[in-house]
Amino acid sequence: MFRKLSSRWLKRIGALWLGCLLVLALGYFPSQAQDSAAVWEVGTEPTFPPFEMKDEATGNVIGFDIDLINAIGEAAGHPVKIISLPFDGLIPSLQSKTLDAAISGMTITAERAQTIDFSRPYFEAGLAIAVVEGNDSIQSFEDLKGKRIAVQIGTTGAEKAKEVEGATISTFDGAPLALQELLNGRVDAVVNDLPVTLYAINEANLKGIKIVGELLTEEYYGIALPKGSENLATINAALGELIENGTYAEIFGKWFAGEPPDLPEIAPALSSGTASGLDWGLLFRNLMRGAWVTIMLTFFSFLFGLIGGSLVAFALISPFKPLRWLCRVYVDFFRGTPMLVQLFMIYFGIPALFQGLGFDVSFNRFFAAVLALSLNVAAYLAEILRGGIQSIDRGQWEAAESLAMNPIETMRYVVFPQAFRRILPPLGNEFITLIKDTSLAAVIGFEELFREGQLTVATTYRAFEVYLAVAIVYLVMTSIASMVFKRLEAYMDPIGRSEKQRKAAAKPAPLGA
Repeated sequence: MFRKLSSRWLKRIGALWLGCLLVLALGYFPSQAQDSAAVWEVGTEPTFPPFEMKDEATGNVIGFDIDLINAIGEAAGHPVKIISLPFDGLIPSLQSKTLDAAISGMTITAERAQTIDFSRPYFEAGLAIAVVEGNDSIQSFEDLKGKRIAVQIGTTGAEKAKEVEGATISTFDGAPLALQELLNGRVDAVVNDLPVTLYAINEANLKGIKIVGELLTEEYYGIALPKGSENLATINAALGELIENGTYAEIFGKWFAGEPPDLPEIAPALSSGTASGLDWGLLFRNLMRGAWVTIMLTFFSFLFGLIGGSLVAFALISPFKPLRWLCRVYVDFFRGTPMLVQLFMIYFGIPALFQGLGFDVSFNRFFAAVLALSLNVAAYLAEILRGGIQSIDRGQWEAAESLAMNPIETMRYVVFPQAFRRILPPLGNEFITLIKDTSLAAVIGFEELFREGQLTVATTYRAFEVYLAVAIVYLVMTSIASMVFKRLEAYMDPIGRSEKQRKAAAKPAPLGA
């Protein structure tokens, strides 16, 4: 009977799987046969207004680039699906062919053209220097010598800033963050694309910024595609058609003043230049420098987090209700909100808030990163410590009280040592997690281990090798931390130690001793 039922169910399961495969096949093969209607997945980084940005009302990505690629897709008979990605992730995505194309104000350069293909130029741009109003010390590119410069990672502005002698360069994931850094007074200038900076000055809430000097470069934007993509000719033909029939001029007029310039069919930058090779020696030095920064961030954040977490844990078990409720709100807030949001609030939000009130407040990057990480880890450690303390049997408190020990002595000599041994494993887990969470400090321009890897990928476009090396360094650090905590657990275990000592004492001495 059991065999018959088993056989029957196996047949049903097999038929179900076969049906699923047929459905998938029917959904897949027609799309291959009807290639003209295939959906183009196009990547963009939606923090580059007016080329691409999020519509606050609908949440959709809008902008000049988005209107243009949709018009190109319509002319070519291909629906377009917009995929939001960080700017420095667009080229690696094209290299792995997970995207059909990318349009994100990407400048056509000979270096990039070594690893991806570009369409004909669709926009003429150039790099400009932005400073705060009232700063008359910077009027040209030469005046940037020895100054603090903010740039967007992976852009031609970031490459141009490297040419400035003695400059301190801070990289950010988006142009708005770099401009906010300028407003907060932590950098002297921003080197970025002129249209984006002008839009921020005129349209966004970034008043108090001005453009100085002449354009540093003459650049052209192009649509990026995987190397050898069959869609290149289709996109070029559709773009040429839009320029000829006036659709391009209509889209240009929607987002910019004046008439669109005449665009060449081939960008001048493609006539010269070579891609940067991957220097393994330089990569090793950069990753070691980043690893040291990561270690410092982890050490100080965990130290202050442990101190703060201990105080909060004691407050959570305090009989004083207002204090207990206040600490509960703190723990729930920092455990219930993303650390990335907390980091942005502390580094960008608080200074902007106080400056709006007329106070000049600015945080050092290291201080802001340690503060955010410490506050976050303290919330988690507080719950771990509270659980460890409350796991100690209540009878030990009563026994200590009978020995005339006050509550502080009971906690110090009886409860906390036992609780600490019990919470060592979760403490180790939090420490290892913190090592990896320090990578979030990259968003405020802090060049820790992960950021060093990002900066290398932005110039070499060798994502797999670089990120594999970054992962190996993280693995080494977390493995060492895990080993240290295991040794500490063994050392703090009195039963285990006495057992080892007993076995060592019982071991017979070698002959001749």
